[in-house]
Amino acid sequence: MKSKHKASNEDASQASPKQALPSDASKLTSRHLHWGWWGLLVFLSLGIILEALHGFKVGAYLDVGNETRRLMWTLAHAHGTMLSLIHMAFALSLPHLSSMAQRKARRMSGCLIGASILMPGGFFLGGWVTYGGDPGLGIFLLPIGAFLLFMGAFGVARGLVKACLLYTF
Repeated sequence: MKSKHKASNEDASQASPKQALPSDASKLTSRHLHWGWWGLLVFLSLGIILEALHGFKVGAYLDVGNETRRLMWTLAHAHGTMLSLIHMAFALSLPHLSSMAQRKARRMSGCLIGASILMPGGFFLGGWVTYGGDPGLGIFLLPIGAFLLFMGAFGVARGLVKACLLYTF
């Protein structure tokens, strides 16, 4: 019995990286479906809160001097919702990426997660404390998040093009 157990361990240790990839892709798919659906819930809830602030005519949100806050928080809600949907699209795109792009999928995943934190977070913090008509210092997170989103989207788009070219020949 020991020899059967030992043989199966040797087979598992000799598995090629391509055989180990589906498990990793499955984990990434699950991770991004979770990020997408939970993010959607969070940012849709934020949208409901913003609507309530508007409906109850809360001065800290609606007063003329708080236009920047209102804009920043609306942008946080909109970008967070959009990024949640992008996570779902990424999860559905993973099986269609070229094999080289699938090996880089962890990097793309990290970029999308970083963008999902920094972009809405930058808008929200930028609206938390405003300086006249200017957003607060949190807005400086936005360009970093935007760059991460660009890199993640570029990686997916490139991986899909390469996969498409491979399938046509």
